[in-house]
Amino acid sequence: MDEFTRKYNAAEEKDEQIRHVMTSVYEALQEKGYNPINQIVGYILSEDPTYITNHKSARSLICKIDRDELLQVLVRTYLGV
Repeated sequence: MDEFTRKYNAAEEKDEQIRHVMTSVYEALQEKGYNPINQIVGYILSEDPTYITNHKSARSLICKIDRDELLQVLVRTYLGV
């Protein structure tokens, strides 16, 4: 039997979920011919889901993410902390 205690980091799990959603949304926007960065920024600033296409359920995916959590992940990633 393993004698070591495994550590679970909920923050890392949440960050990975957000990364997966954002990657999926980015790809769906790109496939539909939109500028993904502009559309995602529009969504973040306004929280208006119509900036995100319904293609591949991207709109419903991004709506599952709390905008404050998304901003925290973006800032942490940008700063490398």
